[in-house]
Amino acid sequence: MTDVLRRGRASLAFGFFAQGVAFALLVTRIPAIQDRYGVSDALLPAFLAAVPVLAGAGSVATERLVRRARPSRVLRWSQPVVLLSLLGVGAGDRVAVLAVALGVFGLAVGALDASMNMLGVSLQRAYGRSIMLGFHAAYSLGGILGASLAWAGAHWDLALWVSYLPVVVVLLPATLVGSRWYVDGDRGGVAEAPGKGGGGAGVGFRLLLPLCLVMTFAYIGDSTVSNWSAKYLQDVLGSSEQLATVPYNVYMVTTLVGRAVGDFGVRRFGAVAVVRAGAVVAAVGFAVVAGAPGAWVGMLGFTLLGLGLCVLVPQTFAAAGRLATDAGGPGASDAAVARLNVFNYVGFLIGSPLVGALGDAWSYRGAMLVPMVLVLVTVFYARSFDAQPDRYGGGHERPRTADVGRGSNGL
Repeated sequence: MTDVLRRGRASLAFGFFAQGVAFALLVTRIPAIQDRYGVSDALLPAFLAAVPVLAGAGSVATERLVRRARPSRVLRWSQPVVLLSLLGVGAGDRVAVLAVALGVFGLAVGALDASMNMLGVSLQRAYGRSIMLGFHAAYSLGGILGASLAWAGAHWDLALWVSYLPVVVVLLPATLVGSRWYVDGDRGGVAEAPGKGGGGAGVGFRLLLPLCLVMTFAYIGDSTVSNWSAKYLQDVLGSSEQLATVPYNVYMVTTLVGRAVGDFGVRRFGAVAVVRAGAVVAAVGFAVVAGAPGAWVGMLGFTLLGLGLCVLVPQTFAAAGRLATDAGGPGASDAAVARLNVFNYVGFLIGSPLVGALGDAWSYRGAMLVPMVLVLVTVFYARSFDAQPDRYGGGHERPRTADVGRGSNGL
C-alpha cells in the first residue's frame, strides 16, 4: 500500500469528521435555531424539508460535474461552503437570512456528501478490502464532538454564533490543507475509455433500485433521530432542554462503535449478514423508543438505533460502487454514488415531515413505529449487498496500487 493511498485515506477520514461536526452542530440546536428566528412549529418542517431537497439538487449536479472535474476538487471547495453557511445560520437575525443560509448549506452538503462517498468507494476499491465503514466512523466521531459542543452551548446559554465561530475558524483551514492529499482512487482520469461508462452509462435505475430503497429507509430512520430526538425527549418524555441534546450524542457514540468494528464484521461474515443484523437491531431500537416510559429508557432505544443503523448507509454506498463498476467501470461508480446519494435526501425529506405530521395528528410515540417497519424491510433486500463475486478476496485479482489515480495535489 503506497504512502499516497495512506495519506488519501487519512485526509478523507478527516473530511468525514469535519462534516460530522458541522451537521451535528446544526441538527442538535434545532430548538435553539427555532427560538432565535421565531419559527413556528407549523413552519419548522418546511425549513427542515428544504435542506434535503436542495441537497438532492446538489448531488444531481455533482454527478454531472465529476464528468469534467475530479471528485476531490468538488469536495475541496464544497466543504468550506458548508462551514461558512453553518456560521450564517448562527449569526443571522431574520427568517430570510436563515432561509438563505440553510439553502446554501443544503446545496453544498449535496455536493460534499456525493463527492466524499465517491472518494471513499474508489479508495476501498484500491485498497481491496472493506474500509468504507471506517470513513463513516470518522463522521460519527465528528458528530459526537459536534453534539458535545452543542450540549455545552445549551448548558452555558451561548449564542449560536458563539458556539459555531470557533469550530469554523479551526475546521475551515484544516480541511483546505487536508484536501491537498485527497486521492481519486483508480479513476486516473476524468474521462473513461469507450464502453466503460465514464458518464454513468450502463448503470440503470433498475440495478440500483433495491439499494435506493435501503438508503431511503435508513435515512428515514436517521432523520428521525437527527431532527426529532431532542424534541421527543423534551416534549414526550419530559426531559430538560440540556438533557434533550444527549440522545443524538448517544446515537453518534454507538454509531461510532458499530462502524469502528463494522469493517471487520464485513470481512468476517459478509455484507449481507451485517446488513440484516443491523436492520433488526435498529427496528428493536425504534420499538424501545416508542414504548419508553421515561427519558433514560428512551436513551436505551437511541443506543440500539445507533448500533443498528450505522452499518446500512456505508454498505449501501459500497455495494452501489461495486455493482456500477462491474457494469460500467470506475466512472460509472461515481455516477451511481451520486444517484444513490439523492435517496439519502429523499429519506430525510420523507422522514422529517412524516414523523412531524404523524406526531401532530396521532402521537409521536406512534410515529416512531413507521421508521421501525421501514427499516425491517431492509432485511428482504439484504441479498443486494452480496459481492457476487467477491472481487476483494478469495483469490480474485485485486486492483494494483500502481494503477491508482493520482491525488488531487498531483502526487
